Amino acid sequence: MKRTGLLIILSSPSGAGKSTLARRLMDWDPALRFSVSATTRPPRSGEVDGRHYHFIAPDDFHRLVSGGQMLEHAEVFGNFYGSPRGPVEVAMREGRDTLFDVDWQGGQQIRASALGGHVVSIFVLPPSLPELERRLRTRGQDSDEVIAGRMQKSRNEISHWAEYDYVLVNDDLDETEARLRSILTAERLRRDRQAGLGTFVKRLMEEESA
Repeated sequence: MKRTGLLIILSSPSGAGKSTLARRLMDWDPALRFSVSATTRPPRSGEVDGRHYHFIAPDDFHRLVSGGQMLEHAEVFGNFYGSPRGPVEVAMREGRDTLFDVDWQGGQQIRASALGGHVVSIFVLPPSLPELERRLRTRGQDSDEVIAGRMQKSRNEISHWAEYDYVLVNDDLDETEARLRSILTAERLRRDRQAGLGTFVKRLMEEESA
């Protein structure tokens, strides 16, 4: 029996392990597609159109937004970013799930969209704020000032935890991945997401006993 594809929103504060979990989830299920964002900023060295981002002109971006073809969008440092609706709808019809790496604001917009009924939202928490700060420092990429800003932003992100369907504490990466797989497996098997189930049961009831 076929089913309609899901929109899987995965959010977390920076350093909580969201990107690693997303990669592991896609390795587990190669049919899972990642939502490639559209942006009005020019491509950077090494970026490939359609793989890293869909690079489009500002006028085209705003036309998509006004036409309801962006599931979520935001302005960041003068450039616009958004999640195109068209590829997600194609994947849904094919029974393929789409994974979104967005913050709580993007998640709110997707849930409020016309496709909101197909959303499964998951928030990943760190085991503690000191551990989150340790992970950020271990990267060795940011100054103390930048890390302090990230920690403040993390507190804001965490304050929206109750808006999500599921909340996972990432204290062990392997266990968190296993729980993430369980969530996805269960959501795929929900009765209302299995197209043709009613027809199957009706035919089953009409069968004669052996």
